[in-house]
Amino acid sequence: MISEKANTIFIDVIKKYHIKDDVEQEFKNPYDAEKELIAHLLYRKCWIDTVQWHFEDLIRDPEISPENALILKRKIDASNQDRTDTVEYIDAYFLEKYKEVKVKKGAKINTESPAWGIDRLSILALKVYHMNEEANRTAASQEHQIACKTKLNVLLEQQKDLSLAIDQLLEDIQHGEKYMKVYKQMKMYNDDELNPVLRGKK
Repeated sequence: MISEKANTIFIDVIKKYHIKDDVEQEFKNPYDAEKELIAHLLYRKCWIDTVQWHFEDLIRDPEISPENALILKRKIDASNQDRTDTVEYIDAYFLEKYKEVKVKKGAKINTESPAWGIDRLSILALKVYHMNEEANRTAASQEHQIACKTKLNVLLEQQKDLSLAIDQLLEDIQHGEKYMKVYKQMKMYNDDELNPVLRGKK
């Protein structure tokens, strides 16, 4: 099941990141793209999300200087584009994997592609990790710990449900019960021709 593989890789990524807990640390993907493409993409996807999670923490510092905030905003923008690109690579993997499947008459399309479900699963892994930290933070009040444990239980249930839904979607695609259509994000604000501000700078 892809969700089991993804969740295992996501945990590995998050633990690896937190050894140094530094947004500027070097990224090394342990999976060879030619030999283990989906594992390579899943690892990269979660690393992007993990770094961006901490970018988002940093930019909310009320004492951050305007100069540093702008630098960080540019990094977040670049990270978002990288995230979107990686999601599309994951969907391309599934499109290739199931390209020979004969779609059954009456097959239905899903509201989101498999990779965008996996995107949500990666973010959930981060929420679970950090909520677990808060639920067990001894310096916090008992009320805080109890509230976070309640939230953690909800997140774990959501993680279980989303994992099942992703696996069921891919199983349906594999058997022709559902079919994939992938729409490129076509973001306009990063494009020199589509963003009027950037176009005016050319």
